Amino acid sequence: METVAAYKFIGAGLAAMGAGFAAIGVGLIFGMFLQGALRNPAAADKLGARLIFGFAVTEALGLIAAVVALALAFG
Repeated sequence: METVAAYKFIGAGLAAMGAGFAAIGVGLIFGMFLQGALRNPAAADKLGARLIFGFAVTEALGLIAAVVALALAFG
């Protein structure tokens, strides 16, 4: 019975890694936006909407990973 609990926490730890990877993704999204906006300031307005959409999707996946990790750890 103890091995089942150990496997549960291992799975929760692996699921929590998704939240960390989402943070890396958000950093990459904003970094690439700044790089593109500084290279071509005229296109910065067009890139703004895509920036917000990409941020929202990436952050939602990170939140889902965090919820799954908590569900595995305490469920």
